[in-house]
Amino acid sequence: MGYQVLARKYRPQRFADVAGQDHVTRTLMNALAQNRIAHGYIFSGHRGIGKTTIARILAQALNCRNEVGSAQRPTPEPCGVCDSCVEIRQGNAVDVIEIDAATNRGIDEIRELREAARYSPARDRYKIYILDEAHQITEAAFNALLKTLEEPPAHVVFMMATTEPENIPQTIRSRCQHFSFHAVKFDDILGQLKAIAVHEQVEAEETALALLAEAGDGSMRDALSIMDQAIASAPAENGRPLLAATQIRELMGSVPNTVFERLLEAVAAGQSAELMEQLNVLLNAGHSPSSLARQMVRYLRNCLMAKLGGEQTELLQISADERARAARTALLFTEEELTRNLQIVLRTFDDLNYRQEQRFHLELGILKLIHAQRLLPIEELLSGMTGHAGARSATSSPAPRPASAAPPRPVSSASALKPAAPSISPEVAPEVAAESGAQLSTLSNTDTLGTDSLRGAIVSALAAAGHSSAAQLLGAGAWTVDGSNLRIEVPGIGKKTLNLYVSAAVEKIFRQELQRLDGPARFLVVPGEGAAFTAAASTAPMAGSIQEEAMSHPLVQKAKEIFNAEVRSVVDLRTK
Repeated sequence: MGYQVLARKYRPQRFADVAGQDHVTRTLMNALAQNRIAHGYIFSGHRGIGKTTIARILAQALNCRNEVGSAQRPTPEPCGVCDSCVEIRQGNAVDVIEIDAATNRGIDEIRELREAARYSPARDRYKIYILDEAHQITEAAFNALLKTLEEPPAHVVFMMATTEPENIPQTIRSRCQHFSFHAVKFDDILGQLKAIAVHEQVEAEETALALLAEAGDGSMRDALSIMDQAIASAPAENGRPLLAATQIRELMGSVPNTVFERLLEAVAAGQSAELMEQLNVLLNAGHSPSSLARQMVRYLRNCLMAKLGGEQTELLQISADERARAARTALLFTEEELTRNLQIVLRTFDDLNYRQEQRFHLELGILKLIHAQRLLPIEELLSGMTGHAGARSATSSPAPRPASAAPPRPVSSASALKPAAPSISPEVAPEVAAESGAQLSTLSNTDTLGTDSLRGAIVSALAAAGHSSAAQLLGAGAWTVDGSNLRIEVPGIGKKTLNLYVSAAVEKIFRQELQRLDGPARFLVVPGEGAAFTAAASTAPMAGSIQEEAMSHPLVQKAKEIFNAEVRSVVDLRTK
C-alpha cells in the first residue's frame, strides 16, 4: 500500500479515539447501549473536527456482527474485526453508501436514493446513507427527501454532515437528531500531535508543535495536514526528521509574535518612527502586507481576550508562552484601546484585499494606531471644561515622548495633554485604592521619609521625565499617608479631567519612585474639594526651564488673555 497522509493514517476508529467531541460520543454510545437508534442524524460544525469520522464509526457500531455485551464487543464500541466493520473502514461496504452531496445535489439523485432506500439491506442490519456537505443539496431535492425522512423504512438510517447547518431547511432538521460539534481545543490538538510525533519517530520542539496546533485553528485535520508538510520539509538528524519552530514559521510564511509585541510597544510609547522602521524590516524581508495584517489581527484578538479574562482564560487557545506574551501586551492598553486597535487593523486588512499599493495602506493603517492613542472622547472633553469652572482648554498635543526616543524638533507649544488611559483611574470609587504593583513591599517607610520628601521626589521625577502638567497638578494636591496607603486629593478638578493627567506613563514613574523610596504599597489619586486647580498658580515653573521661558513669552501671554485659557503643559520641540 502507498503512503497515507497523517490525517487518514491516524483517523479514529473508535468513539474513544475522537478528540474534543465527548458530548457527541457519549450520547451516541448511550443510544447504542439502550437501542435508541434514530433514523436521521445531522452532524454540524467546523471543518476537520470529526463529523464524517463519527458517522463512519456509528455505521460500524450499527452494523457490527457482534452483539453489545459479548466477549468480542463488551461496550457499544464497534469490534473493528468483523467483516462488516472491516468493509466499512475500507470504504467498500455494500450497505453503507457515502454520497458527496456537493456533486450529487439535484432532485434526480435524491429520487434515486429514495427509491433504493425502499429495499432491504443486502447483508447487514441497516442500510446507511452518509451525505457529506449536505447543505449543498438543493431545496427541491430536500423536499423530495422529506417524506422518506418522516416515515422511513425501519432498516434505513440517514447521516448528514455539514459545515453550514443553517442552510439545511428547518423541515429536515426537525426530523433528525442534530449534533453540533465543537472546535477541537488547543491542548487536545497538541496532545495528539505529540503522540503522532513519537509514533512517527519525529524529533519535534515543543514550540514547533504548539505552532502547528495553533495553525490548525480548532481543526485536527488542518493541523495534521500542516504537520505532514512540515515533516516533508524538515532536515534529518540521525535519520529522523527534526521539526523546529523557525522552520515551521518559514513554511507557513509567518513571523514570531515577539515582532508584534515590539510593534505594539512602539504604539503604546507613541514612537511613530520606530514603528515604521520595524514594519519596513518585515516588508523588506518578503512578508506580504496582507499576511502581516492577518497575523496582527490574531495577536490583537489574543491580547483583548487576555485583557478580558486574564492569562489563563479559556478564550486563549495558544501555548503558555504566547499567553504570557499576550498578557504583557494587554497591560499597555485599556480594553477600549485594544478594541479600537483591533477594529483599525481589521479594517486595514479588509482594505488590503482590493488595494494596489498594499504596502502604503498597511503603513497608513498601522500608523493610525498611534494617532488613535491621542483621541479624546467628547465626554472627557466636556467634563474637563466643567471641572475647570468654565475655562476654555488649550489645544491637544501629542502623547508624551518616552525617554528612549530621539530628541524632538523644536518650537515650544502650550497644550492640553491626552495621555494613554491609566490603569489607576480617578473614575474608580474613592474607597478603592489602586495597587502600585505586586513587587512592592507592603511595609511603609514614610514615617522616616516624610510626606514632603516623598512629594518632592516624585514631583521632581515627573518633571524630569517631561510630565510637568502632572507634576504641577499632583504637587498642588493634599498628600496623606495612612500605613501602606498614599492618598492624593487634587482640589477643584473633575474625575474625567483628572484621568487626562494621570496617564500610564505617569503611573509607571510614580510606582518606580515609590519602590525606590520604599514608600507606601498602594496609592490613589482622587478629586478633592476646593478652588479650581490652575497650573500656573499652583506651582511656579522652575527657574531656567522651558516652562518658564514659554510662560514669559509675549505671544503665550497674549493668547491666554484673548482666549481666557490656561497652559497645562509645555513641550520643548527645539533641536538639542
